[in-house]
Amino acid sequence: MLVHLGLFSTGLILFMVGLVRLSRQTQRLFTARIRRYLKYAVQRPFYGFITGIAATVLFQSSSTITALTVGMVSAGLISFYHSLGIVLGADIGTTFTVQLVVWKVTRLSPVFIVGGGVIWLTGSGRRKWIGEAVFSFGLVLFGLALMGDATAPLKDNHAVGLFLRQTRSPLLGILVGALFTAMVHASAVPISMLVIFAQQGLIGIDGALPIVLGANIGTTITALLAATVATVDGKRTAFSHLVFKAAGVAVCLAFLPVFLEAVRIMASDPAQQIAYSHLLLNLVITVLFAFFLRPMARLMETIFPGKGESLPLWPEFLDERCLGRAGEALLCVKRELERQVDLAGKMLSQSIKLVHAFRPGKAKDLQYIELVIDNLRSEIADYLWDLSNREFSSEVSDEIFAYTAMVDDIERIADHAVIMAKLAEERHRRHTEFTDTGWQEMDEIMALVKQNLEDAASLVRQRDVRKIAMVFEREEAVDKKVKESRERHLERFHKRVCQAEAGPIFLELLINLERISDHCQNIAEYVEDLHDA
Repeated sequence: MLVHLGLFSTGLILFMVGLVRLSRQTQRLFTARIRRYLKYAVQRPFYGFITGIAATVLFQSSSTITALTVGMVSAGLISFYHSLGIVLGADIGTTFTVQLVVWKVTRLSPVFIVGGGVIWLTGSGRRKWIGEAVFSFGLVLFGLALMGDATAPLKDNHAVGLFLRQTRSPLLGILVGALFTAMVHASAVPISMLVIFAQQGLIGIDGALPIVLGANIGTTITALLAATVATVDGKRTAFSHLVFKAAGVAVCLAFLPVFLEAVRIMASDPAQQIAYSHLLLNLVITVLFAFFLRPMARLMETIFPGKGESLPLWPEFLDERCLGRAGEALLCVKRELERQVDLAGKMLSQSIKLVHAFRPGKAKDLQYIELVIDNLRSEIADYLWDLSNREFSSEVSDEIFAYTAMVDDIERIADHAVIMAKLAEERHRRHTEFTDTGWQEMDEIMALVKQNLEDAASLVRQRDVRKIAMVFEREEAVDKKVKESRERHLERFHKRVCQAEAGPIFLELLINLERISDHCQNIAEYVEDLHDA
């Protein structure tokens, strides 16, 4: 008995580790194309629904998708209303993992582990990431296979049989399913276990269904936890997910005999019945809410009052019809640059706050805002490239070059703001503190850099000789103060006045602030050169 329990536990751990690794690697591969998918996802709820299904099949975790969705809504990349379609789609997509167990794809686990492992160990770059993702998927299947082998001898175990018979009580089964899923953050884990039990003849649909219902409620915990640090719109999305699941479970309980009969009609095999019950429940949820997303959105806005911010992911001013007229096209670019530099300023302000008091939700928002800035950089650069292929004067050529350089400087400012947020997280995680003198030096430099970025943003809108001079002057002051602060920090370090762990973080923050100021000076120089040319 102990041997089989150990084997089952090993399989369960491998299954969960594989899911976590697969989700992590898929996110890494997915971010390169996320802009393209989001473009369609935010157009209509139906497109979001399809995106939710596809993304969950790819990530093998609806919890991950709903948590990511809450984060993107919180950052303003997706509106609350459009996020509801993605959440409904994710609930359908999560049924795919359970179906793999029914189809006994677990037997192919050695193929995925060996093939993915070879690619992972011998490849590089993107190929290496793909290999690790395939290996992790194989680990998921292998864990399930081990669990299946471990449960085979339990068929005649009285204690196991007694426990599984007790779960036929709807309320107890729902409670067990919800609590277990809340702990592992994946409904696929308990439901896949139920399918394996059914394949060994340990449980039928009557005993499994309440746990399936509870698992669907428990899977909302991940999004709810993400919502604790989210904006009001993020909280609306997370709570809507809970309402979707709870309403679906309530309907299924109200019509439990009809639901069970429908599942039995769909399949005679108990394992397939469990998989179909999981699918049918989420189809019921989709049918219940698909045509009532607007009223649902209004209800959530009443429960969670407040106005969420919208952050357009795509360019608002780049008009391809203006490409034939250089002056108008450059005006479009200028207005988009103003948006980009304002977002960079917002990121810097937020990263400075995080250095003083770290908040995980705000740090995650910075990563999403960086996504917008990266996207704007790509779109503006492509637009300027199209413009450069046309006939124009030398003055227009100078302006194209200046704007192309500016968009890179702004994007790098955003990168440094993200690095500062990561350093803030490290300081928070290690419980390190700077000395009072160190904080004073840091605050002075932060104030200078923040003012430099504000003036650089103003210069993008309108040339001002006085502000150009002020940016140059502050840049010199920043360089001087950073150098002095480094030297003073070394003195404090040798005198053991400051914590050893704080030193690298303190110096890295200084470096990133100095580089942000450098990019502000670059922008001022481009504005100055344009006028002089």
